Amino acid sequence: MAINAKAGELGAAIAGFALFFCLFAGYFMLRPIREAMGIMGGVDNLQWLFTATFFVMLAAVPLFAWLNSRVSRASFIDWVYGFFCLNLLLFAAFFALHTDSVWLARVFYVWLSVYNLFVVSVAWSLMADVFDGGQAKRLFAFIAAGASVGGLIGPAASTLLIGVLGHAGLIVLAAILLGTAVFLKRFLMTWRATGGAGRPGAVSAENPRLPVAGNPFSGFTRTMRSPYLLGIAGFVILLATVSTFLYFEQARVVAEQFPDRAAQVRVFGVIDFVVQAGALLSQLFITGRIAARLGVRVLLVIVPLLVSVGFIGLALAPTFAMLAALMIVRRVGEYAFVRPGREMLFATLDAESKYKAKNFIDTVVYRAGDAISGWAKSLLDMVAQGIWLVAVVGALCAVAWGVLGWYLGARADRDAHRDRHAAE
Repeated sequence: MAINAKAGELGAAIAGFALFFCLFAGYFMLRPIREAMGIMGGVDNLQWLFTATFFVMLAAVPLFAWLNSRVSRASFIDWVYGFFCLNLLLFAAFFALHTDSVWLARVFYVWLSVYNLFVVSVAWSLMADVFDGGQAKRLFAFIAAGASVGGLIGPAASTLLIGVLGHAGLIVLAAILLGTAVFLKRFLMTWRATGGAGRPGAVSAENPRLPVAGNPFSGFTRTMRSPYLLGIAGFVILLATVSTFLYFEQARVVAEQFPDRAAQVRVFGVIDFVVQAGALLSQLFITGRIAARLGVRVLLVIVPLLVSVGFIGLALAPTFAMLAALMIVRRVGEYAFVRPGREMLFATLDAESKYKAKNFIDTVVYRAGDAISGWAKSLLDMVAQGIWLVAVVGALCAVAWGVLGWYLGARADRDAHRDRHAAE
């Protein structure tokens, strides 16, 4: 069975699936617009947009951590998603009035990059809070499949509706989907509070009606004090480095071959559709079974090994077809294997780690990796013409990424095994 749920878990699994569908359908309707906006601002300026995103994230994380320390975990998502819904409606109004503004394009690019990481990180914090380690191994692949279905519908909707609704209309539709996710979150927290189908520790000292302990900077301090969390941070930086190298090359090639902005939106939409279709099939029929039988460590090492081989192939045959194939493999693997596996690393941790440390890693650390690797990519392009040097460095980073993933996954497998025996 694709869901792999036990008695009493089916409703929660479907709610989690639907929540991620809403988030990703909305985001992937806007992602092609963001990519076109990045090109509109100049491909040579992308590293500046990545750097701006990092600094905005750096300022935003303490504010959200402060909010997390003031409101209950049960209502934290209401505040976060409500804030972003308001932002979306404001952007819709601005785009209706100033469609061709370069500065609006740049602001939207940075904002959507911040928005995406925040809403997804908070949603996965919720899942790690609602489900225990054993449930995570069985259900997270299906729940993540909601993201892939949303990722299929989103770019298709963007491609089909961009001429009818325009940028402003698509943004309003994304706001409606984000609001729907709030109601699904309330169902999940109610399910957890009533016992979570026998979830060990579902009713614990960490009461979801209380705020998360710590101060606005405890996500940073907690990460710095934990070798395990530092390892996850390193894993995320290496992931961001590999992704950024490929992303910059993709932006350069698309800008050269598709100068029209509407054509760029359609190209990015088609790529997103192919990626999400491949990820969905893997999540429904492969990911959960690998996690249950072979462990989290296998989920976290498959993609880095494939990407390292792909970079070597790109160095030997630097063609657009090879780049597109490697980009698709990397993104399918991230959605189908790396992201569910990465979230399983947090399932056995305490609430402060799940919300504050995780949010810090998913946002500040990830965008720091983006910014640093963006400038590193520009430097490598200056040192050597062509893509061969970038491909070699990318292959080495992918190997390190895989080694670290094996270590972290083995630790998560041991913790889940320990908790399962303790519950028994």
